[in-house]
Amino acid sequence: MNLQLTGHHLEITPAIRDYVTAKLERITRHFDHVIDVNVIMSVEKLQQRIEANVRVPGNAIFCESIDADMYAAIDGLVDKLDRQILRHKEKIVGQRHDGASRQHDVE
Repeated sequence: MNLQLTGHHLEITPAIRDYVTAKLERITRHFDHVIDVNVIMSVEKLQQRIEANVRVPGNAIFCESIDADMYAAIDGLVDKLDRQILRHKEKIVGQRHDGASRQHDVE
């Protein structure tokens, strides 16, 4: 998994980088075919915004989270990404099973 962190009006400290990396390991635990992750962190007045674009084979998953605290925004983003990755994984597994059952019905 390639991880690219970008900050707009924000300096990405090693602590934030380590926190994001540790949280994103949860996604690779559920789905290990992640190609790359682009994370953009920005500060707009009192809102901390983080968005991620995750590329997986055959799909790109986009998610964003806005909070007053950057660490809370990171947690919210990872929760949303985790749900979307699991939904994508279930869809792939469901398509495989549907194709196998259709072949047996034809014969």
